[in-house]
Amino acid sequence: MKAIRRRSTTWLLVASVIGVLALLSRTSPHAGERATLVAPPAVDNPKAAGALETAVLSGGCFWGVQGVFEHVRGVRKVLSGYAGGEEASADYETVSSGTTGHAESVQVTFNPAEVSYGELLRVFFSVAHDPTQLNRQGPDSGTQYRSNIFYANAAQKRIAAAYLEQLSESRVFGSKVVTRIDPLRGFYVAEGYHQDYLIKHPSDLYIVYNDLPKIERLKELLPDYYRERPATVSGRAAD
Repeated sequence: MKAIRRRSTTWLLVASVIGVLALLSRTSPHAGERATLVAPPAVDNPKAAGALETAVLSGGCFWGVQGVFEHVRGVRKVLSGYAGGEEASADYETVSSGTTGHAESVQVTFNPAEVSYGELLRVFFSVAHDPTQLNRQGPDSGTQYRSNIFYANAAQKRIAAAYLEQLSESRVFGSKVVTRIDPLRGFYVAEGYHQDYLIKHPSDLYIVYNDLPKIERLKELLPDYYRERPATVSGRAAD
């Protein structure tokens, strides 16, 4: 099994130099994607006891997005996978061609009594990715790395649409928000070696440069949402 993403030679060389310098200095490097603390959504579901719910979100490489949401309180499990295309072509090699309509995505299973759908979207827009980058995130380019919310029901659609309008009107990012909102037609779980990749490979230079800073920003910018021990794909907290 191959767990190494396709990267250009130039990017690998730059990442190696940055990663080594960061590790030597024991400081966290700045990721290529910016973090912008956004206001809470004006439209949201109230927290209430009930069955576990899911949210499907796309914001670039699923390694980092999965890693962020695994540290959000109220989240029970996060799966990396593919959404926006057909099941038959939902595999890493084919999706990486950028021709299948899929986006690398995460499926977040959460307790609605502890965290709301709108709060998950606040994490998504604040620290998980940069919603102003069109069909790319950081070093990764292609439609499979687009910013996309896939709603599962009318309530999720209403909350996502209202929040997108709120953020656009506030001009908090200084650039146009390009996040798409589409109905969820299916979520297809990615290959096993992609699951919990950040937890299993914290020294991977791609993770060190692009993704670990996102978790630090979650802790710094949204401390009330952060929990130290991440949820893993098994649904249990990591040791």
